[in-house]
Amino acid sequence: MSSFSVNFISFHNPTTTSKLYATPSQTAVPAPAPADITADRLEPRVEKKHGFYVLKEKFRQGINPHEKVKIASEPMKLFMQNGIEDLANIPFEEIDKAKDSKDDVDVRLKWLGLFHRRKHQYGRFMMRLKLPNGVTTSAQTRYLASVIKQYGEQGCADVTTRQNWQIRGVTLPDVPAILKGLDEVGLTSLQSGMDNVRNPVGNPIAGIDPYEIVDTRAYTNLLSQFITANSRGNPEFTNLPRKWNVCVIGSHDLYEHPHINDLAYMPATKNGRFGFNVLVGGFFSPKRCEEAIPLDAWVPAEDIVPICGAILEAYRDLGTRGNRQKTRMMWLIDELGVEGFRSEVVKRMPEQALERASPDDLVDPKWERRDYFGVHPQKQEGLNFVGIHIPVGRVQADDMDELARLADEYGSGELRLTVEQNIIIPNVPNSKVKALLNEPLLKEKFLPEPPILMKGLVACTGNQFCGQAIIETKARALKVTEEVERLVSVTHPVRMHWTGCPNTCGQVQVADIGFMGCMTRDENGKVVEGADVFVGGRIGSDSHLGDIYKKAVPCKDLVPLVVDILVDKFGAVRRESEEGEE
Repeated sequence: MSSFSVNFISFHNPTTTSKLYATPSQTAVPAPAPADITADRLEPRVEKKHGFYVLKEKFRQGINPHEKVKIASEPMKLFMQNGIEDLANIPFEEIDKAKDSKDDVDVRLKWLGLFHRRKHQYGRFMMRLKLPNGVTTSAQTRYLASVIKQYGEQGCADVTTRQNWQIRGVTLPDVPAILKGLDEVGLTSLQSGMDNVRNPVGNPIAGIDPYEIVDTRAYTNLLSQFITANSRGNPEFTNLPRKWNVCVIGSHDLYEHPHINDLAYMPATKNGRFGFNVLVGGFFSPKRCEEAIPLDAWVPAEDIVPICGAILEAYRDLGTRGNRQKTRMMWLIDELGVEGFRSEVVKRMPEQALERASPDDLVDPKWERRDYFGVHPQKQEGLNFVGIHIPVGRVQADDMDELARLADEYGSGELRLTVEQNIIIPNVPNSKVKALLNEPLLKEKFLPEPPILMKGLVACTGNQFCGQAIIETKARALKVTEEVERLVSVTHPVRMHWTGCPNTCGQVQVADIGFMGCMTRDENGKVVEGADVFVGGRIGSDSHLGDIYKKAVPCKDLVPLVVDILVDKFGAVRRESEEGEE
């Protein structure tokens, strides 16, 4: 049983601290695991050796190649034992000569948030940051801009679908200095890739939203600090069977997309206490996509870390490590049953106690999701937040410098990133709104009121940089959307998501219309880039994953198909022909 001793910043009184604890009152006795689950199956598959968790010898048969890489050498040693300093000094030609060092750059460095772009940018890395709740400062933004600026055309940055930054073009010799620079501005890239907990997502207008249920910032920060041990690296959770996503819901709008997270905290009261009901198991993968399901558990607000740790430990200890298409946490929940999994979570709570879910969910299921683009009054009188559209999330170094300047000049030096790859500038006084809207960046590139079909456009990295992507996504998403907008008129936003491969980083299954990259053949039998088209995804309280509408459509044929879908299913009207007009 673990002992959680993280300091908790109280939501109601952020100046005080208290110890985290599990509340044993009103706890039902959990049901036993299914009858066919033996005691042997519930034996932890990992053990702690020399400060890190490793897979036991008896469970190593049939494991996947990534598990073998982890067994050969603990990835976090590259950071916690400063192995990155030595690795950064080895020429890439020498690195590629030895399997162990090659595995370092292609696999283990992902634990430090570094992804080698071997296929498309050999010798260069994408670096993924941790940015809880999507909140960042102008100083942090300027630092990231300074990093990518030195790489010229190879350097750029993306806002991701998990509310954080990814920067591109990084070279290995620069990594130690970049990591130091990140630390100096209060950022980290630790444990942001591979078999780790990804960026904790929260309400992008937390603390400024007049209609919020709870300010999620304290909770997402606490989770991130816990998971990374305050950016020092936390070996308790660096050897999970697969990646793991978490979010804290703070608004009726469900901006955080709880149904696609491994753990989602849903605000609810119980006997006059504020806390969270718990959803578990949501995920996307090439072979299976599932929405999160109730764990039948409620925790008071001060217990968000203990239950997070207990769920992670159950997954770390018991999750299978064979076929990586079957190692996400929902597969373990399926095997043990929800009650069986819940029992394993209870065993790992500090006091081995966990309350049943509360019926008093605070999220209004009839709430109409708000648009955050443009100018909106904050709960603080006289202040506003301004949502701006970042086309498919891509920004350059000069853009980042300019965004930092705008945040300082018109706001409070803060920016908020959203899961739709956009940015919000908070804390803009009434007297400065007009001047901000007249800034060239907001009039020419990052529009506060983008065209209606651009509002919900999301795209993954695509094959420009990502070796797993089958097709190019970002430029194509913009081109297709622009062409469609010339052909039809719509009265409300239609969310269109693009992903370059079945890993679905672009989350196509939650979109109104989704495009998943594939290779197909055109009318002449020539192999061309194409997409499987999904329709019907929904977000919010009536969330639903979309279904395949048409498979293997050549990309050149997507525009007329999207036009037909918009007319048939979303009330779009074809624009009249303007023949004869100049």
